[in-house]
Amino acid sequence: MAVNRVPVLKRCRSLGLEPSYLGYDKKSKRTNSRANKKVSEYGLQLREKQKAKFIYGVLEKPFRNYYKKADRMKGMTGENLMVLLESRLDNVIFRLGFARTRREARQVVGHKHVLVNGKCVNIPSYRIKAGDVIEIREKSKSLQRYKDIVEVTGGRLVPEWLDQDLENLRGTVKELPTREIIDVPVNEMLIVELYSK
Repeated sequence: MAVNRVPVLKRCRSLGLEPSYLGYDKKSKRTNSRANKKVSEYGLQLREKQKAKFIYGVLEKPFRNYYKKADRMKGMTGENLMVLLESRLDNVIFRLGFARTRREARQVVGHKHVLVNGKCVNIPSYRIKAGDVIEIREKSKSLQRYKDIVEVTGGRLVPEWLDQDLENLRGTVKELPTREIIDVPVNEMLIVELYSK
């Protein structure tokens, strides 16, 4: 299985991203030496695609599949793509505050700590639907790991499309997100332009 092992702060710096979007509270002291170089139109489109892939932890092939699925759906392709990425199970775990970063959320799901509507799901790319109840399984709730996570993520804002219960490590999906609610700094129109060439 392919794993992205690029250092997070280095990648954030090259893409012009704040590490806080990934759940990291560190800051890089270095500056990007290529910051004021002129970037071509293709370069801008590619950077936006790489940003989206990096933020959500998706590799090229699954990302292209998300694009194809978004293209077949009704409405704007770019907005559909962002909603599909945002409704991944690992992202929802991160948004609910059950993991400090999206990478940790992916690990939590992969280690079978998560129940969706009472059933164990260990697929990070599992698509959640409106009305789904997501919780950490009973056996795992008592682990010190989750006490530490709740301590760190307790003050984090939960998006309005999710309902969080941190004491019971449970969350409910009220509705699927719309593009206006998703606070990710990605211009999805450039991604659509890149793929529609």
